[in-house]
Amino acid sequence: MADEQSITDIAARHQLFSAEAAGLSVNYEIFARSIADDPAVLQLLATLPPAKAQPNLLLAAVQYRHGAADTYLQLRSWIIDDWDQVAATMMARATQTNEPARCAAILPLLALIPGPITLIEVGASAGLCLYPDRYSYSYDGRRFGPRSSVLLQSTTTGPFPMPTEMPQIVKRVGIDLNPLDPSDADDRAWLQALIWPGEDPRRSRLTAALDLAAGSPAEMMTGDLIAELPGAVSRATPGSTVVAFHTAVLAYLDAPRRAVFADLVRQLPIRWISQEGLGVFPAIRDQLPHQGADSGQLVLALDGKPLARTAPHGGRIDWLQQR
Repeated sequence: MADEQSITDIAARHQLFSAEAAGLSVNYEIFARSIADDPAVLQLLATLPPAKAQPNLLLAAVQYRHGAADTYLQLRSWIIDDWDQVAATMMARATQTNEPARCAAILPLLALIPGPITLIEVGASAGLCLYPDRYSYSYDGRRFGPRSSVLLQSTTTGPFPMPTEMPQIVKRVGIDLNPLDPSDADDRAWLQALIWPGEDPRRSRLTAALDLAAGSPAEMMTGDLIAELPGAVSRATPGSTVVAFHTAVLAYLDAPRRAVFADLVRQLPIRWISQEGLGVFPAIRDQLPHQGADSGQLVLALDGKPLARTAPHGGRIDWLQQR
């Protein structure tokens, strides 16, 4: 029997996820809220390690095995009747969402950094954010970049620095505990399962980005991001500027390890781009104006200085007025 505290914690996480899904996926908003009030499902989730009892991981595992549920009753039956396989999927997989649309916020920073660039992504999943120079962009209707099967459209506010030249990326390196292969059918199916119902444009964008990455694979390193980053830096192309970046990854580390990572990147001869949730790096958060606003957005920072707020799955960039 699971203890009451773990069940309470799991319910709270699903309530929070329901709020995060509001306005993005009606089904996931309803499903997560319903799970938070469902003792039978909460009891099952409480049999998993706490790190695995994540709302997004559960919903992705069910979608991976059964497809998108139309109602909560349908979802609930799939969870309960197929629990052994759903739990096995959750134990074997991780929430490795790979959203290339986040490149639209990263690209303007890369364009400001002297090249050529060795680009390193920590928490790379299938490495789809390692190709910002291969995608097409539209910022408030202004087109930029090469002709590509992947078009990333964004609205912007504030003093957005519209790129004028594409960064020259000469090497791409990804680090992940379990790198995914963009050409592997099962890995592709898992990445599709991580997309929330109601976000169909993300599905077609993901497929196009996977095809692009499969045709020009990045160098992938398997291991812990803190342990492997110095080795990745040592592999940089001689004479290049090394840029390490991450998007919506560091929240999966506890606060002490996030602090260790931040200390590490400051010690290495690299530039550092972070695109993370508001509370991931308090030292970055504390530099923001109006800290209480738009808590659902990510914070884009260069070398620890916040420059913009961005939508979690791309599409909006609110550039900050610099003091």
